[in-house]
Amino acid sequence: MGYGISTTLDSTVSEALDDVRRALSDQGFGVLTEIDMAATLRAKLGVEIPAQVILGACNPPSAYRALGVEESIGLLLPCNVVVRAGSDGRTIVETVDPQMMVEVTKNDELRPVADDVANRLRSALAALSQ
Repeated sequence: MGYGISTTLDSTVSEALDDVRRALSDQGFGVLTEIDMAATLRAKLGVEIPAQVILGACNPPSAYRALGVEESIGLLLPCNVVVRAGSDGRTIVETVDPQMMVEVTKNDELRPVADDVANRLRSALAALSQ
């Protein structure tokens, strides 16, 4: 089983970010945090990497349902959506597959939440490719 869900876009990272935020919002996710990895690593380490932004996205009802099943699930919630420059000049948008919560915990009671969140994330990524 792969651990990620992704799509590739014919746009730059900066062009894609608003579309990604909108697609996530349309699926009930809010973006709580934003980390510009390239800027952070440049400032802290003096190194250059291709553009990469991590959006901390959350669907509160799903997070609440998961916490009700597995108290420590916050460690595994699929909250990060990465928007990064690909080597071919296109942009990759990726997130962890929520099914990893079930695989890691071996708790099948998480499956309905993981299925719902996975469907929402896949729908958001599919909307970007249209």
